[in-house]
Amino acid sequence: QLQLVESGGGLVQPGGSLRLSCAASGFTLDDYAIGWFRQAPGKEREGVSSISSTGSNTYYKDSVKGRFTISRDNAKNTVYLQMNSLQPEDTAVYYCAAGYNPPLGFMGYVFPYDYWGQGIQVTVSS
Repeated sequence: QLQLVESGGGLVQPGGSLRLSCAASGFTLDDYAIGWFRQAPGKEREGVSSISSTGSNTYYKDSVKGRFTISRDNAKNTVYLQMNSLQPEDTAVYYCAAGYNPPLGFMGYVFPYDYWGQGIQVTVSS
């Protein structure tokens, strides 16, 4: 059974950091691009960051550039999202997703991704 599981979420104060992990089971991530998405209450799901299967290409939403870093460890079948300088507007449920060769210009879009995790809450609040 193909499965993605997120971990590392929680409550953090503004300016703090969290590292999200996305672990795959039932398949290997080597051939898949991985995206991180988030959805706040009443808002559409949006792409935050993504990384190609080889790690050679990445995408970041403008508002997280310089604060978030995506990386992958194919040996561990895991992708990470390091989130620094977190702000209240980063509060959302975060999802990871796997897609096979999404076009480079569409790495931040929902539609190229076929497999999704269940999501994990990130809350930034004082």
